[in-house]
Amino acid sequence: MYRLLLCWRYLRTRYIALASVISVTLGVATMIVVNSVMMGFTQEMQSRIHGILSDVTFESRSLEGFHDPDRHIALIRKAAGQYIEAISPTVMVPGMITFEYGGNSITHPVQIVGVDAATAGLAADLTQYLQHPDNRGQLSFDLHEGGYDVVDHQANGPAQPREQLRIAGWEYRRRHAEYQRRWREEQARQAALAQQAYAEQVEGDPALDPAATDPATTDETAAPAEPTPQNPFATAQPEGAEANIFDPGRETHDGIILGMSIVSFRSSDSRDHFLNVPGDDVSLTFPTVGSPPRAVSLPLTVVDLYESKMSEYDSSLVFVPLRALQESRGMLDPSTGIGNVTALQIKLKRDADGPVVRDLLRRAFPEQVYGIYTWRDKQGPLLQAAQLETRILNVLLFLIIAVAGFGILAIFFMIVVEKTRDVGILKALGASSGGVMGIFLGYGMSLGLVGSGAGAVIGLLFVIYINEIADVFAWLTGSEVFDPSIYYFYKIPAIVDPVTVAWIVAGAVAIAILASVLPARRAARLNPVEALRYE
Repeated sequence: MYRLLLCWRYLRTRYIALASVISVTLGVATMIVVNSVMMGFTQEMQSRIHGILSDVTFESRSLEGFHDPDRHIALIRKAAGQYIEAISPTVMVPGMITFEYGGNSITHPVQIVGVDAATAGLAADLTQYLQHPDNRGQLSFDLHEGGYDVVDHQANGPAQPREQLRIAGWEYRRRHAEYQRRWREEQARQAALAQQAYAEQVEGDPALDPAATDPATTDETAAPAEPTPQNPFATAQPEGAEANIFDPGRETHDGIILGMSIVSFRSSDSRDHFLNVPGDDVSLTFPTVGSPPRAVSLPLTVVDLYESKMSEYDSSLVFVPLRALQESRGMLDPSTGIGNVTALQIKLKRDADGPVVRDLLRRAFPEQVYGIYTWRDKQGPLLQAAQLETRILNVLLFLIIAVAGFGILAIFFMIVVEKTRDVGILKALGASSGGVMGIFLGYGMSLGLVGSGAGAVIGLLFVIYINEIADVFAWLTGSEVFDPSIYYFYKIPAIVDPVTVAWIVAGAVAIAILASVLPARRAARLNPVEALRYE
């Protein structure tokens, strides 16, 4: 009992130990915050990467792709069908997108992904990042009447409304078409007025009349006449042209789904501003197959927006109907209508092992022609870098707690020297060496428990309110603390793992106890007679 009383008394009165407690607290809190953020970052990154990349990707090593995807799907199911849930064909090709905004033409490099609307949502998590609820259920490249998300459906809390999406869809397209019609009518009216003015000018000046320079009525000896001015407002309309005019108020081109960051930007007040919304038309330029390839352009209508909240994907990916892309690139066999694809996205069953399926397919198909990878293989360097960074940070931050341990060691040696007479009195009263040693070990454990407990509370509170704290720092410094263009996400992801927190707390307590072992042994070995004669 006396050991507990002395430990409690030392803990309350020895303020010099407060430095060690603070060191332990800061070390534990920092490790909890770093591990939580890194775990959240890794999991979010894996989830969003996995949303684009299916469990296993079966791809061609050539941009021309491979022929007859149905035959390849049958062979894949024959080799590993017991592990496979769904397969979807795709075509991937680099390209350029061009659209109009504010009277200017904007061009942006993109990665074009041709997908099969019927199976794309089964083989990957693409649909969950779309902005129309119907498309999240079943992907469609048709323009919807309306109903696009005005508030981000992936937001974990309150989000700024996206007012420009309120009328996106057919309503916006009809309004825009009506505006264009009125603009054309105004242009035609201005041209008619100019033409009328030109006609009046001709009547007032006979030299401008074409009949005045008719060769049949002109003397052969006369000087050559000046060229007749042409009417700059006269336009030739081919027969039946009106019947072939594309009516954007009633028709659309093939649909396209754009990455959110391609056609939007976020202002300092966290509001999204759109350069293009569902209902607008864009032009896509990409190379055809064959040698040499040639560039072709395809008019398309925006039908939805894709937002995975990974800047790398949202700023580069566009999705178009697979058949339309195959036709435009010349990937269809004219005799059979069967097309080429560049990859097959394979979704595995819940309990299937990706590397096992990958190895089965690699044995069934020649590696010189096909590349077969799991989604982790495709993003291996990025995932390994994140894991390595977490390990290095843990080692560096654990040194903070180790420094606190050395502080406890130095302080305890000082306390043993200072309390030499007290130790002698305790031993003279019958305290055993083990009891004296237990006092200092208990004191060290108390410091570890108090420091690690306070650190755990501070660290967990910091993790819970980490985005609010980041907003406060951004307001104080006037600069973005967590730039989404660098760190991929718009909010700081954080996941608390109870096992990791327990290991951190236990490690801090263990270091504090180990740091008190040597001073405790020295106190236990003190001779009571020598201790009483001290000073």
